[in-house]
Amino acid sequence: MKAIFHADKHWGIGKDNGLMFSLPKDMKFFRETTMGKIVVMGSKTLQSFPGGRPLKGRTNIVLCPEDVAGVLTAHSLAELFSELEKYPEDDVFVIGGASVYRALLPYCSEVLVTKVDADGGADVFVPDLDADENFSLIFESPPEEDNGYTIRFCTYRNLHVKK
Repeated sequence: MKAIFHADKHWGIGKDNGLMFSLPKDMKFFRETTMGKIVVMGSKTLQSFPGGRPLKGRTNIVLCPEDVAGVLTAHSLAELFSELEKYPEDDVFVIGGASVYRALLPYCSEVLVTKVDADGGADVFVPDLDADENFSLIFESPPEEDNGYTIRFCTYRNLHVKK
């Protein structure tokens, strides 16, 4: 399992249940990386999508206590892990939100982070992987411009993946 998100320089990932930045290159990377794969999210992340509808071309699994129409629903981590056994591990991507990242990052072998060199005024955050001894930065792209922001595509490896 992997996680994917963009984060500002304070490891903020969202504001007002939405994205902080409009980043076409990052969105393209997200779309191409997750297309045809399994995406795991919380109910607030699903609600943040246009019309609250699941992402097309992907198997959408929502981790939340109540059933959600139109997607697979896992009511607990145990139920989620049981469902995920049906899929290749490298095809599963955790896509948010913050509480789902906090719960599942220890189980992710890699984390794909688009770092945005800006303060997005976030109201939700993920752990700072640079300060977490369980994660090691294994790739960082050269900086590039995306809609007026400087971004870097980074990959972190989890050195102690929970099983």
